[in-house]
Formats: sequence, C-alpha cells, structure tokens
Amino acid sequence: WRATWRRTSGVSRARTRPRRRCGAGASSAASSRTPSAASASPPTSTSAARRRPSSTPTTCEKLRVAVLVSKAALQFIHGLKLRSEYVVPEEVKAAGFQICADELGSIVEGHDSKKLIIHGGVAGIAAKLATSPTDGLDTAEDSMQRRQDIYGINKFTESETRSFWVFVWEALQDTTLIILAICAFVSLVVGITMEGWPKGAHDGLGIVASILLVVFVTATSDYRQSLQFKDLDKEKRKIQVQVTRKGFRQRISIYDLLPGDVVNLAIGDQVPADGLFISGFSLLINESSLTGESEPVVVNEENPFLLSGTKVQDGSCKMLVTTVGMRTQWGKLMATLSEGGDDETPLQVKLNGVATIIGQIGLFFAVITFIVLSQGLISKKYHDGLLLSWSGDDALAMLEHFAIAVTIVVVAVPEGLPLAVTLSLAFAMKKMMNDKALVRNLAACETMGSATTICSDKTGTLTTNHMTVVKTCICGNIREVNSPQNASKLCSELPENVVRTLLESIFNNTGGEVVINQDGKHQILGTPTETAILEFAMSIGGNFKAKRAETKIAKVEPFNSTKKRMCVLLELADGGYRAHCKGASEIVLAACDKFIDETGAVTPLDKATAGKLNGIIDGFAHEALRTLCLAYREMEEGFSIEEQLPQQGYTCIAIVGIKDPVRPGVRESVAICRSAGVTVRMVTGDNINTAKAIARECGILTEDGLAIEGPDFREKTLEELLVLVPKIQVMARSSPLDKHTLVKHLRTTFNEVVAVTGDGTNDAPALHEADIGLAMGIAGTEVAKESADVIILDDNFSTIVTVARWGRSVYVNIQKFVQFQLTVNVVALLVNFSSACFTGNAPLTAVQLLWVNMIMDTLGALALATEPPNDDLMKREPVGRTGKFITNVMWRNIFGQSLYQFVVMWYLQTQGKTFFGLGGSDADIVLNTIIFNSFVFCQDLGDNLQKARRFLMVSRTPRPRT
Repeated sequence: WRATWRRTSGVSRARTRPRRRCGAGASSAASSRTPSAASASPPTSTSAARRRPSSTPTTCEKLRVAVLVSKAALQFIHGLKLRSEYVVPEEVKAAGFQICADELGSIVEGHDSKKLIIHGGVAGIAAKLATSPTDGLDTAEDSMQRRQDIYGINKFTESETRSFWVFVWEALQDTTLIILAICAFVSLVVGITMEGWPKGAHDGLGIVASILLVVFVTATSDYRQSLQFKDLDKEKRKIQVQVTRKGFRQRISIYDLLPGDVVNLAIGDQVPADGLFISGFSLLINESSLTGESEPVVVNEENPFLLSGTKVQDGSCKMLVTTVGMRTQWGKLMATLSEGGDDETPLQVKLNGVATIIGQIGLFFAVITFIVLSQGLISKKYHDGLLLSWSGDDALAMLEHFAIAVTIVVVAVPEGLPLAVTLSLAFAMKKMMNDKALVRNLAACETMGSATTICSDKTGTLTTNHMTVVKTCICGNIREVNSPQNASKLCSELPENVVRTLLESIFNNTGGEVVINQDGKHQILGTPTETAILEFAMSIGGNFKAKRAETKIAKVEPFNSTKKRMCVLLELADGGYRAHCKGASEIVLAACDKFIDETGAVTPLDKATAGKLNGIIDGFAHEALRTLCLAYREMEEGFSIEEQLPQQGYTCIAIVGIKDPVRPGVRESVAICRSAGVTVRMVTGDNINTAKAIARECGILTEDGLAIEGPDFREKTLEELLVLVPKIQVMARSSPLDKHTLVKHLRTTFNEVVAVTGDGTNDAPALHEADIGLAMGIAGTEVAKESADVIILDDNFSTIVTVARWGRSVYVNIQKFVQFQLTVNVVALLVNFSSACFTGNAPLTAVQLLWVNMIMDTLGALALATEPPNDDLMKREPVGRTGKFITNVMWRNIFGQSLYQFVVMWYLQTQGKTFFGLGGSDADIVLNTIIFNSFVFCQDLGDNLQKARRFLMVSRTPRPRT
C-alpha cells in the first residue's frame, strides 16, 4: 500500500510538462467525482492551465491517485483477510461443523478460488461439512437435523397466499357493482324517507343482498382456484436428484438436499443447489438463466463453482452441495422477483373480446331502455299536469329505471366467460394430474384439443424403455443372449482377449454405474440402454469395479443426439492410451477399418466383411431390435489428451441387439388418434429398419406412408419437402435439427397444430417450436421439462391421447357454456328492452336479473365447464388452427333458442293476465313472478340441453389422416 502511494505520488510530483484537461481518455474514475469534489476545484481557462507549471498535482491526477490507492488498500485488506484464520462461529462448532453457511456462500457465489484454497480445496470443504466426497452424508437423524438447523433447507421462500378477503375486495372493484351499490344506497335513503322502515327498504336491501351474494360467490371461486394453481405450481417444481448417501446412490427430492450431499449430474440436469465440482468429464454449464450469457462455462478442478438454477449442457460430474435454499444465488434472485400475474390463455383473450363487443351492445340497449322508461314516466306526469311536481315515489321510479338499465349491462356483459375458461382449465388440470399428465402451461389444455399432428419419440414413449440385450454379433458370429445360461456359454466360446476387451469397453465407456444397494445387492444405475449393456456384461462374468480399477479414464466425450456416439479415452498401466467408442451401429461401424475375427485376431475390415456386418445390423433392425456397435482404437505415441479423439481408425468389437417391447395399448391409442383425425408421426434416432418395424407394430406406418432418414431429409429442397412432409410417418436417424425443421414445416407451411414429445436437452428447440411441447417425466431432462407445456409423468403414449381427450373436453365444455350464456344474455336484454319500449315497464327487476346473473356465472359454469370427456370426443375432426370457436351451428342454436324464449316471455307479458285470469291490485306482481320463473325455467332447460352433443355441434366423421 505504501509502495503504491509513493510510486503514484512521486510520478505526480515529478511531472513538469503542462497541465492538460481531464478528457474522455482519462481514467473512468473521473466520472465518479461527487458534486462537492467537483465544485471544490474552481474552473480555470485552458490557456491559464497551459501557462501554469504542474508542480502541484491536478484534480484529474489526484483522482487517478485516489483510485489507485483505494485499489491497493482493498487488495491489502483482502490479503490480510486471506492470511487471517477463519473464525468458526460457536453454534457451528457445537453442531459438529467447521464452516458456516455465509462463508460457503461467499466462496461459491463469489467464485473465490483463494478462499477455497485456504479452506483446503473441495476435500477441505467436505471435511468441514462432515461429509465424504465419495460416500456422501451419514443419514443419522440427529445429524441431518443439526445440518438443517445450521445451513437451512433447499426451499425458496414462497410468496404469501392471498387471503380470501383480498379476493372479496377485488370483486368489489367491479364498476357495474359499484354503480348498483350507489343505486341501492339512494334507494334505501329515499325509500325509508318516503315510506319508512322496513317497507321503504325492500328494494334497496334486495339489491344489496344480490351484490353481496355475487361478490362472495365470485371471491370464493377465485380463491379456490388460486389455491389449486398454487398446489399445481408446487408440483411443477418437484425435481428428483441422484445423490450418494452412506455410499449408496439414491434418488431424493430436491427439497431434501442439504449441504454436504454429493449429487450426480448428467446432460440436461438442473444444478439443484450451489456447490463445488468433485469429479467429472467434459462438463459444460449453461448459466444463461443467471448471467444472460449464452456461451457455456467450462467447470473443472480449476473452476469448480456450480450455481443453483443453471443447466448441464454437456458432460457429467459429481458435485458437493455447499449452499441451499434462499442462500444460493438463484434463491437471492428469486427473492427479488415479485409474483407475476396469471397470463391469460388465447381462448380467454378471444372470449374477453367477445364479452367486450356484447357488453357494448348491452350498454347501448341499456341507455335506450333508461331513456324509454324515463320518457314514459315524464309523459305520464305531463298528461297529468304534474310535470313540475316531483315526489319521492317519482324519484324511486327513476332510480328503479336506472337500476334496470345498469342491470341490463350487468347481465349483457358475459363476464362469466373467462371465469368458465379458468374453471374448466383448472378442473382439467387436476384430473389430468390424476391421469399422469402435469400441465405447466394453461394454454396447452385448450391447444391440445386442436392438435392435428403428434410427433412422438420411439424409445420410452411408444416402447416400454425396459431394454435387454437379446442378440450379439461378436467375432463375426451371431449369438442369442436370451438367458443367463446363453450368456455364460457365450463367454466360454469367445477368446479370452475378446472378452477382456469387450468388458473393458462396456464398463468404462458408459454413463451408468454398478453399485451395491442397501440390501447388499448389485444395482445398475443409468439410462435403460446403459443398463441393458451393463447387465449383459455382468451376465458374462464381468466385474464393474475390478475392471474400472485396471485403467484410468483420462477423457470422456459424452453421448448426444447429434454425434450419436460416446467415446472415452483410457490411460493404460504401461502409460499408453486406448479409446473406446459406442453408439449408433452404422455410424460407429463406418469409423472402423478393422474388426476382431473368429480367432480373436484384429483383421482389416474389407468391403465384403463390412457389407456382412451391415447386413447383420439390418437383420437385427428388422426384428425391431435397437443396435449398438462397440469399437476401440490404440492411440499412437505422442497423443495428447488435449486433442480431440479421432473419428476413424477404430476396431469393431461387437454389435449388440437390444429388445425394447412396444408398450401395451399403444396400437389402440394410435388407432384412436387416427379416428380423431390426428396424424401420429414417429421421430427417432434409431436405425430406419428398427423404426419401421416398431412403427408397423404400433400402427403408425401405413402402406401409403413414408419412412425417411434424417440425412436424406436434410438434403431435400423446399419444393421436394412440400410434397414429402405430409406423407412422412417415420423419420429415423434424425437429429434435433431435423425434428425442429419437420415441426416448423408442419406448423407454418401446412398450418397443422403440432404436439411434440421430447426427453433430451437437444429436444428443447423442437418443444419450443411446437404448439404443444410434451416432455417425458421419467426419461426427460430438466431442460426438456422446462421447455415443455405438459409433462407426461409415466412416459406413456396413451397418456398423450388422454391429454388430447381432455383438451377437446375443455374446448367443447366452454363452447357449451358460451352458447348457454349468450342465450340468457340475448333473451334478458330483448325482454326488458322490448317491454320498456312498448309497455313502459320492465318485467325483470334489478334484483331478479342479478340473481339470474349470479346463478348463471357460477352454478351454470360449474355444471357445464366441468363435464368429463367422453369417447365421442375422439370421433370428431380436430378444430385445427383456423377453426371458429363459435360455430355456425352454435349461432343457429343461440338465435333459435333466444327467439323461442322471447316469444314465450312476450306472450306472457302481453296476454299473461288474460291467459291466467289474473286480476286485482296484485295482478302485475303475480304476472312478473310468472315471467321471472318462466325465464329461469327456460334457462334450466337450456342448461340441460347443452349436455346433448348433437345439440351443440353436428358430429362429423373425420377425414382420413395418413
């Protein structure tokens, strides 16, 4: 610090050249001057500055010195902190730990490598957290509780649930209800003044009671929906993570993570908490959710910091959890964000527009009604010669006219439409959750009902994802491997060096792992494909740990759906290197120029042998087997692990055929989609013959359908695609870009409503492009799930069909309610308007209309918007992208029913007294009661009629879809 001061001050004093102004090129610190500092230096002219020698430091130089000094001081202080001993808080010591949560947070969040070194690196942090980087936490109950008390739990602070009274207050903000409340108040004052209590308060109290009833019913509905959506939101955030505890790998909820846990991360996983890299290969982390930077960050021993909320873009690793919950950087970011409002779905937006138009029409008729009624009263007083003499009864009559006009607006505005949409969506979401489908985006419920195409993965969606190696081609010979006896026989028939090389390839070139579970038995962890191959290796006598101990893994190139292969570089005991490659059979075999023959000798791979092996691959594929090729290559002297692994020059070890049976019920589900006018397309990375065999078994590939490979699809021109895309039923060996391109053409060129399934990180673009993204809940990565609208929790294609059925149910139920409500609105408006114009009074009072409006918007919506789906829904054509929501049939029904009801009401209004023989002073009251009950009875009949499918929409046989 002193040396810096002397150096910078000496430079200033030694300067003899003329002083110059502090311009744009000066230190940026000059811009940070405070107003007081700036004003303390009086301005001088440029010429004067040039004449005066700079024996005294200028303001600019002083600022520069101050900045340098402050930087030096900070470094000095920081150095003192680093050299000082870290003081462990007493409560942390008492709990059995040697580092506090704040210190851990400052290390990881600040990427503070120096502090990490002082604490002994990752191993030192693990020791201070009383955990093991290899075996993980000891799960003793008292130890876990002490850990929670000191470091907290992995949950974010939730925003407080809005109370019921908040919803009541929001319901009271409705403008029309406020106007009616004013009317009620005036009615009470005038009525009680003129007629006394309680007779004069009847009308006013009736309006008040109706308003309160509407408010409380609306608030109750909104409050219950908010609680339901909050529960669904919690369900979305539930993530299972793989941890090692007491030496055993297990899956736990992300909420149960604690500092000291050892987490296993793979491609597509979300980093569940802040932590440190223990070990791994080729790890790339996407931190765009935190930093906004699109470039992935390399994480390794030199840069071991992992932040919560980021995603694993490539590679795999073991991670030591250091900070959880609100202490993580992601938790702090979430704390700064307020809860966002609920976005409206496209259908709600569309219906809000309809409600606005109808409301404007209702307002027009309400104004006309008020003018006509008021004109009738004024005309009567004029004829009676009392135009200038107004009584309290006249004021009450005018107030009643105004209340009727306002109530016409209340009834005319179909504000229940968005409510019905929300109610129907909430009901469907809850039911779909029971059917193993978690809806992340409300709009997906309604959009799925319009889907015309489903682009589905094969593995795990159409098939069971329970894979087994059933055939192999080793040393050029095909062998059945359908029992442990066959496997052990295979081992005895193969040369020893071949078995050794095969096991080395399988046990090292894998993303899986063989561990001992808590029952003391072997447990295989990994993807279904990895599990199948590891099971095969163990069945021929392989020992995972022993084989892993023979060599050291120097480098890993993980599998992804673009390369379609995985490679690993082994450092051998003699100091050399050997590369192993595994992946899509055609791709890996094309990289081979040698193979192992029957004697176990490495032999050049000629065209004839290559053709024979390719024929074996095709034969396996025709049997609906998934094929993988295993190969290796001895690396030349001087090879550096910094270099990319070679693409060619490998030796083929084996080709394995893996059986993945078709899920039960898939063929029937595909048939249901076809009858519903929905085309199912299979998009897979597998061999084309395997894909075609599975597609035929599922009923996807028909005689006039087209199966194409991704590389061929990429080479097609736009003109060719216009012809090919509608016919494509199977796309094999596809890349994520191929899937994205297919989806884009279907949506934009052919106007299809497309649903897409995906499980990998690279599927995210296609899931974003699709109208409905469907992610797999079991096999899917967190990246795919976050990009999806719906998560299929059981990875079953039949569940996708269930989602489509619920989507159609939502759409049709809302159509029913719209038809019902518009009919009520039209009839109420016409009855009061026409009666006001021709008879001078309105048969339906404000209280009666409010009551009808409340019942219609709540119980009517509940009855119609929550009907469960039926099988007939999947026998219609999908609505598609351009279909009308209010169909011509609906308009016919609305106007037909409205006309019928209006004729009945009008007849009762004009001929009711004669028809029922009414007379006396209460004839008008009795007649209005009959009209009101007849009106309500008509609506009740209309409500029940909506449940008849043929009444809403003409059933049509779907056009055949290929």
